[in-house]
Amino acid sequence: MLMKMNRRKMLAGLAGTVGVSALWTPPDAFALGLPKDRIKRIRYYITPTDAAGRANLHQPTFNQSTNIVIIETAGGLTGIGEGGDPDTMEQCAGMLIGEDPFRIEHLWQEMFRGYFYPAGREKIHSLGALDLALWDLKGKALGVPVWQLLGGKSRDFVECYATGYPTPPGGTLEDAARACIAEGFRAYRHAIDRGAEMDRFASVEGVYEDCVLLRKGAGKDGGFALDFHAQLDMPDAITLCTLLEPLHPYFCEDLIRSENPDVYKTLRPRVKVPIAVGEQFGSKWDVNGLIENQLIDYARVTVPNVGGITEYMKIQALAETHYVGMIPHFTGPIGETALVHCLTASSVVAVMEMTGAGQRAWPYLPQAYDFHNGKLWPNERPGLGVTLDTSKLKLVGDYTEHYTPIPLNHRPDGTYTNW
Repeated sequence: MLMKMNRRKMLAGLAGTVGVSALWTPPDAFALGLPKDRIKRIRYYITPTDAAGRANLHQPTFNQSTNIVIIETAGGLTGIGEGGDPDTMEQCAGMLIGEDPFRIEHLWQEMFRGYFYPAGREKIHSLGALDLALWDLKGKALGVPVWQLLGGKSRDFVECYATGYPTPPGGTLEDAARACIAEGFRAYRHAIDRGAEMDRFASVEGVYEDCVLLRKGAGKDGGFALDFHAQLDMPDAITLCTLLEPLHPYFCEDLIRSENPDVYKTLRPRVKVPIAVGEQFGSKWDVNGLIENQLIDYARVTVPNVGGITEYMKIQALAETHYVGMIPHFTGPIGETALVHCLTASSVVAVMEMTGAGQRAWPYLPQAYDFHNGKLWPNERPGLGVTLDTSKLKLVGDYTEHYTPIPLNHRPDGTYTNW
């Protein structure tokens, strides 16, 4: 503490000579340590609506969950996260009670591996929600935004593309793409949606015609993107990609079903458009082969789906190593906020998804991400920078007792190892 005070006095003394503004540092950047603290309570809430605006009495799809978790410590700190479902949240939360909230990587390993069976995608979503809350809590404890904890600012804003951008009244897809780009978005994203019955030839031809209009409206290379939504079989996916090559889309997403990522070893040599994959994946082991073999151009992995910020930063570093960009999928408003912090602290090529025209209010979130001019902007608010009104939420879980059903083993240096 004395060293921190002396450092601040030194900076104050310099203000009259060299101008301290040139030496600006965030609050508590020279903190020597965090207070000893323990997690005492975790509360879990269902939000009033899910990501699609439907009544959220029971989350219809776990991977789009906007449920809220709050971690509280004995020292009075709180952290806010988003995602998961009550069953898997109960298992993960029970393991955290009584633990040091600042050992985020250690706690991630215990939650992921602590039931002996590695966490599947459903459980990783709850784990990711808790991980977001731990980073939020740590940022608040130090009085700095999470992007400072992740390495500081590498970009001034994050470019966005729009999904479901509204078509002007009486207008066409071309008009919608033109309006989208004019509003500051990097690209207009279109999705294959030809109805419940997919005729392979009619669908490919119809989508191609849509994309011709989008390319005219966007007015530049990479001004539109297409989500195949895993609806096409391989021959038709290849045919459509070939048709789209002269239109220069920003990316083509999920060309075929996601169960077997190795299929891109066959697809990649036959497709020249940029490929984006990963929206349906979990932790780094789902996507590492695609990245390491450069079978994709962009990773669509997102939070909390991969296990939160802790895991996302590892995937992001892996992607940078292999010249793969990041195009994370939109899940919920707190997840989107967390992604701004992750991408702000990285120079990897990135563009983020926004739904509609980007302006949407959540009644339980007075403050979340900062969006304007078609872009997402980092801010100086501590932690994730979100504020929460719990009066608009329904409490479904309240955890105060530590629970681990099997032994938690550690190496001599304290790192976790499997039972």
